[in-house]
Amino acid sequence: MAGVDAQGWDARYAAAEMVWSAEPNRFVAEEFGGLPPGRALDLAAGEGRNALWLAGLGWDVTAVDFSAAGVERGRRLAAERSLDVEFVVADVTAWTPPEDGFDAVVVAYLHLPPDEMAAVLGTAAAALRPGGVLVFVGHDRTNITDGVGGPQDPDVLHTPEKVTGALPGLTIQRAERVRRPVEVDGETRDAIDTLVRAVRSPLG
Repeated sequence: MAGVDAQGWDARYAAAEMVWSAEPNRFVAEEFGGLPPGRALDLAAGEGRNALWLAGLGWDVTAVDFSAAGVERGRRLAAERSLDVEFVVADVTAWTPPEDGFDAVVVAYLHLPPDEMAAVLGTAAAALRPGGVLVFVGHDRTNITDGVGGPQDPDVLHTPEKVTGALPGLTIQRAERVRRPVEVDGETRDAIDTLVRAVRSPLG
């Protein structure tokens, strides 16, 4: 199934100049904008918009996605901007992060069946160094009825409670539903996202 999904995303990235905005996600920018640069991991990075933004701030970034076409686009954008990002083609449900850990982990708009999603969040949590920050953002389950866009299958949508429940050993600093304005047919409407910020407690 993952292979089919990867092929689908390859085709989507190949068909469009940019599938996503070149700017970082607004919530990722909010949560990481004031942090000192360190080592960052972007899981399911797509074309790398968040990874490239972090690299531009001086972060040492590893970006992982299962779409070879998306990763190739990210590598090209990084070269055009003279940014150094380590792009990895891999399925995040099976990929194991390096043992020396990260100061920041981003998981943005990754939508998987519950068991796979919980496993990826566990991997993300384990990848953090002491004091490291994880930011998760994705389409909320209430977006189906009260928002716009995004997947329409409730099984792959998020709630703050489901996400925080899959982050063992982390301190939750923020867990809420947030609104994100989007343009639809010339009108501005709100999409509803789950946003979670969590940290691994410093040693000592």
